Amino acid sequence: MRGRIFVTGGSGFVGGAVVEELASREYQVNALVNRRELRSATDAVRSIRGALSDPQSISKAMQGCDAVIHLVGIIMEKPAQEITFEQVHFQGTRNMVDAARKVGITRYIHMSALGAHQDAMSNYHKTKFAAEEYVRDSGLEWTILRPSLIHGPGGEFMQMEARWARRRAMPFLFMPYFGAGLLGTGGAGRLQPVYVKDVARAFVDALDKAQTVGQTYSLVGPDVVTWPQMHRMVSSLIVGKPRWTMPIPVWYAALLTHIVPASLLPFNLDQIQMSQEDNTADMTKFIADFGWQPRGFELTLRDSVAGM
Repeated sequence: MRGRIFVTGGSGFVGGAVVEELASREYQVNALVNRRELRSATDAVRSIRGALSDPQSISKAMQGCDAVIHLVGIIMEKPAQEITFEQVHFQGTRNMVDAARKVGITRYIHMSALGAHQDAMSNYHKTKFAAEEYVRDSGLEWTILRPSLIHGPGGEFMQMEARWARRRAMPFLFMPYFGAGLLGTGGAGRLQPVYVKDVARAFVDALDKAQTVGQTYSLVGPDVVTWPQMHRMVSSLIVGKPRWTMPIPVWYAALLTHIVPASLLPFNLDQIQMSQEDNTADMTKFIADFGWQPRGFELTLRDSVAGM
């Protein structure tokens, strides 16, 4: 396939990488943006202002496109601004799918999240799964990708890691993670971080791969790490030595979410719950259908922290 691709979240961390990958393969892009305009060196990439909550603006922005890549998601809710997991993940996806059908687009690539399932503990994962189900029932030629923790230059996660490593963000003296047990020493879930440029490659590859239609894929890197291991690897690159890591007990962090205003906390209950689950997966199916494997965390980490 070569043509014009409609991308949501094009000015975001993952969206920017996807738009760059599309442009490098000579696709044209209509990128739906909410606030920030795209910075692109090619006239083939258009920034189009619109909102997932406005079906008319979506349908208008999709005109002339051949496929959709839907990337928008949130990790923190802002109920006062009507920014909730339900509104963004499910309602936004429903509007996207309905608009695609309305304008006659059949190819649809959807970003979900590793851990999305019907009985998930977190509302984040529950709403991601509900969105997946709407996509599956859409009648479109869909492909769903479920990335693990995505890292890369400019990503919010790596920016937070850099602030902790440099002791410029609370708790200052150590790099924190949520741990099970009374003192937090019971451990947390393991991770397989995936590099943002590999995520972008997977989304764009899916456009041309007929075998991915109607399929759901986990998307993780090959390296399995714990939260303390990841903190130490990142801090060693940023400040030249591993910083001290220390758990915050899950029960205490959860209590804070109930007694401290959400605007004053850098985390929410969903993030606490998700941190206790393994964010790992088998990539056999992905490798068979895509023909390649994402690169390792250590191999790509230097690029992630470059310039921080």
